[in-house]
Amino acid sequence: MNAPYDPVAAAAPAPSSVTLVVHSPEQMRELGRRLAKLLRAGDLVLLTGRLGAGKTTLARGLGEGLGVRGQVTSPTFVIARVHPPLRRAGTGGGPPLVHVDMYRLGGGLDEIEDLDLDVSLPESVVVVEWGEGKVEGLSEDRLHVLIGRAEGDETVENDVREVTVCGVGPRWAAADLSPLAG
Repeated sequence: MNAPYDPVAAAAPAPSSVTLVVHSPEQMRELGRRLAKLLRAGDLVLLTGRLGAGKTTLARGLGEGLGVRGQVTSPTFVIARVHPPLRRAGTGGGPPLVHVDMYRLGGGLDEIEDLDLDVSLPESVVVVEWGEGKVEGLSEDRLHVLIGRAEGDETVENDVREVTVCGVGPRWAAADLSPLAG
């Protein structure tokens, strides 16, 4: 039996996605550098995965790929860090990177509003660790990056990860994410 026709669902662009296997922290950083080539000011990127999955390592690669100042490190205790571009926009420089870690936030709207991410988003690339279910309302267009252990290997010592990058919204509907596979 077929589901009834839903005009809202039919009008919504289908998400584009790619899944790949990453074998080391350096490959995770390289994935971040490749992903940075697809990003522009106004992009929201959600990073989801367990503690130690490689979210900050990916964010470090994003910072390198965007050419921002300062080493991208975990903002767990400061919640958010702004990394300005090495060069100003219009002179070959890219957008600033706003790196947010919501691990310690309860997820209340007041806490999220206090970060002013909606103000930063139009001129920056905003990368949010632990933001799933908290910041999706900032933009109908976003990339969701899910990082997990490769299927069948749950050992802590193993660096192999399965990474799925899913584009949501009109900006990413027709995006070619295949360059991420290297």
